[in-house]
Amino acid sequence: MELKLPMNNLLFSTAYAADAGGAFNSAALMQYAPIVLVFIVFYFLLIRPQQKRQRQLREEQNNLRRGDRIVTAGGILGTVQNTRDDSQEVDVEIAQGVKVKVIRSTITTVLSREEKVANDS
Repeated sequence: MELKLPMNNLLFSTAYAADAGGAFNSAALMQYAPIVLVFIVFYFLLIRPQQKRQRQLREEQNNLRRGDRIVTAGGILGTVQNTRDDSQEVDVEIAQGVKVKVIRSTITTVLSREEKVANDS
């Protein structure tokens, strides 16, 4: 005895016709609402504040002046000794009599002249 099964039921599931109610379907819109909401929350809580901080840091890097205390990306604390507007290099004194050239983009924090660093005497 030979068992015959219809081929279309083995390989493919039954296809159902899509709702022909029109292009705008509120149920489909509600499916995407949580994704859109999550993106909006991420934008206002993460992306926007980070962009604001980067813009502020760029301004601080461009407005460096003699006497400003800085922290580099490597964690080195120093005092700005000389800046040139046409150059990306800044002369920084990291210890008494020890001066190094630092690229402006590696400066991560600009401390004001009045601000004291922890453990600084």
